[in-house]
Amino acid sequence: MIDFIVIAILLVIAGGIIFYLYRAKKRGETCIGCPHAKQCGNAGHCSGSCHGSGKKE
Repeated sequence: MIDFIVIAILLVIAGGIIFYLYRAKKRGETCIGCPHAKQCGNAGHCSGSCHGSGKKE
């Protein structure tokens, strides 16, 4: 029984992640998860490196 609960929790988490990514792509976000995505100067094209403000995090 505990296996089913763990599997259900993992499926809910995975489903939530997929739903978030789907909604973000529909809104036109290009660099999902990047804290500087809205400040990107590449006209919406993600360069693959999230550098934004130039600060090292």
